[in-house]
Amino acid sequence: MAASKEQIVVALCKAYNMEVETILNYLANSLHLDGVRADFIKQALAADIQGELTHAQQLGNRIKQLGGTVPGSMKIHMTQRYMQPPEDTTDLVTIIRGVIQAEEEAIEQYNAIIKLTDGIDYVTQDLAVTILGDEEGHRQHFQGYLKEYAKG
Repeated sequence: MAASKEQIVVALCKAYNMEVETILNYLANSLHLDGVRADFIKQALAADIQGELTHAQQLGNRIKQLGGTVPGSMKIHMTQRYMQPPEDTTDLVTIIRGVIQAEEEAIEQYNAIIKLTDGIDYVTQDLAVTILGDEEGHRQHFQGYLKEYAKG
């Protein structure tokens, strides 16, 4: 059974929500972490904020094009407990693992959008494929950081 426009908008809104929450958590952690070893991770998080913001803007534009309403702050549902700034401001491994988990969840959502729109909405599908590639790249970078930082 073909997906409806409403189902596609719901999936896009979920992805938008995920991007906005990731921006907030990357920002918080890019400011919160301490230590010499933290500088590189803080810079990587700060740089990734712009990429995630671009994704949210692209998703919001597509939601609007499909006749949906772009979610405001009262419609955003926060679920990334694993990305909260740690009590130990030098706990980089927890944040790196959190980033990897956030990217894996985003990858799962974009794969779902790709399947949902296959043969129905090529514009949304193309957008999801493009963002999926970005998210896979972000995950790969942080998997590399984990290899180094988990050594201790």
